[in-house]
Amino acid sequence: MPETKVKKTQDFNEWYNEIVELADLCDKRYPIKGMNVWRPYGWKLMSHIDQLIRDEMIKTDHQEVCFPLCIPESSFKKEEEHIKGFGNEVYWITHAGLNKLEEKWLLRPTSETAMYPMFSLWIRSHADLPLKTYQIVNTFRYETKQTRAFIRVREIHFFEAHTCHVDFEDAEKQITEDKEIAKRLFDDLCLPFIFCKRPEWDKFAGAFYTISIDVLMPSGKTLQLGSIHQYQDNFSKPYNINYEAEDGTHKPCHQTTYGMSERILGALIGIHGDNKGLVMPPMVAPIQIVIIPIIFKGKEKIVFDACDSLYKKLKKENIRAHVDKRDTTPGNKYYDWELKGVPVRIEIGPRDLEKKQVVLVRRDNGEKKFVSQNDTVKTIIDEFDMISKDLFSAAKKLLDENTHRVKTMEEAEGLKGIIELPWCGNEDCALEIENILDGNTLGEPIKKGECKDSCPVCSKPAGTWMRYAKTY
Repeated sequence: MPETKVKKTQDFNEWYNEIVELADLCDKRYPIKGMNVWRPYGWKLMSHIDQLIRDEMIKTDHQEVCFPLCIPESSFKKEEEHIKGFGNEVYWITHAGLNKLEEKWLLRPTSETAMYPMFSLWIRSHADLPLKTYQIVNTFRYETKQTRAFIRVREIHFFEAHTCHVDFEDAEKQITEDKEIAKRLFDDLCLPFIFCKRPEWDKFAGAFYTISIDVLMPSGKTLQLGSIHQYQDNFSKPYNINYEAEDGTHKPCHQTTYGMSERILGALIGIHGDNKGLVMPPMVAPIQIVIIPIIFKGKEKIVFDACDSLYKKLKKENIRAHVDKRDTTPGNKYYDWELKGVPVRIEIGPRDLEKKQVVLVRRDNGEKKFVSQNDTVKTIIDEFDMISKDLFSAAKKLLDENTHRVKTMEEAEGLKGIIELPWCGNEDCALEIENILDGNTLGEPIKKGECKDSCPVCSKPAGTWMRYAKTY
C-alpha cells in the first residue's frame, strides 16, 4: 500500500501536516491564519470526542450551558492576574457597524469573566451549591507562534467545566473527581498521560494552583491537552459570587475549572498514526468498520447482499459501519480507508461466501484473520477491545521509555522526552535548567515521590522532583 511522502520517524512535524491534509480533517486555506475549516470527517471525529466528554459530564451531574461569545471589557478587568495572563492574546471589538461601542468587547479567550457575573446572580444560598456547569464552545486567542492544525490555532474548539462550592475542601473533592474523569476519558482514547502540578510562575492566571494533563508525542515533545484549576476564592471575591451559609453569614464560593481543547485530536493523530495515515481508537472512529465487496463478474448480487446483511447486523449493535460500493479497485479502497484510520476492514468475496466466512483486517497492526459469518459481529466487538488495549500499550511504551528520572545535568545530557530532576523549590534554579535543556518546566508530579538528592544547580537539598521537556 502507498505510504506518506514523509515518514513519521524522519520528520514528525511534516508527517503530521501531511496526514491532516490527506485524511481531510481540516482545511487550512481559510484566509485567517490559525482559523481552520473543519472538514466533515474531522468534525465527526471531534464530535465523538465531545460526546465522550458529555457522557462524563452527565455521569458526574454537570449541567451544560452556553454563554455568549463576547465579554464586556469591564467584566474582563475585574480579576487583575487574569488580565495579565490573557491581555496580550485577546481580540477586541470596538465598533458595531459604523458606530463606536461605548465599551469595548472581546472574544472570549476562556469564559471565567463571562460566566462569573452571572454566577453571582444565580447563587444565593448554600442550597444552590455545588454549582457544576460546562460548555463546549469556541475560544479565541491571538497565537503568535507558528500555527499547526489542532495543536496551535487561533480559534479553539474548547471544553470548559466551571464549578462553585461552599469551601476549599468541597472544591478539592471536585479536583479529585476531575482527575478521575480525565483517567476514564483518556483511557477510552488510548492516550496515556501525566498530571503535573504547574510551577507558580506558569499556573493559570488567577488560579491558586493548576494541574496540567500532558501527553508525550513521538517527536519527543509534550503536548498539554487540558488543565484543572483550583481557584480558592480568587474569582468569587471580585465577581461577588457569595452564598448565605446555614448560620446566616455570607461567604465567598470556592471555585474550580477543568478545560480541554481540540489538541486531543492532535494527540490522537500524532501518537497513534503511522506512515499509511490515521489509526483511530474504535471508541471515536467516525467509521468503525468498512466492508469491502470483492467482486467477480456474475457474482455481484450475492456479494452485495452479504455485505448489506452484515451492515444491518452491525447497525443493530450500534456499530458505525460503511459498505464501500464504489466502482474502483479493492486496493484503492484499502488505501483510502487505511488513510482514514478505520479500525477494522471486512472483505467479502464469492469464495468467502462459499466457505461461510469473511476476512477481517485490523488497521493498527495489519493482522488478517478468517472469521465465520456466524461469529463476525462478536469477533468485531472483541477486536475493538484488543485494538484499544494494543494502542494504549504502544503509547504507554512510548511514554515510559522516554521518561527519564536522573540526578545530575550530566545524566540529562542528550536525553529526549520528559526529564525529571531534583528540585530545591527555587524558581531561578528551574529556569536555569530550562535554559540548559532548551526546554520548558512541566511541573511536579502530583504524587510526590521522596527526593533525598541535591538540586543540580545550587546543590541545596531537593524536596521534590521537577519535570522538563520540549513542548508544543
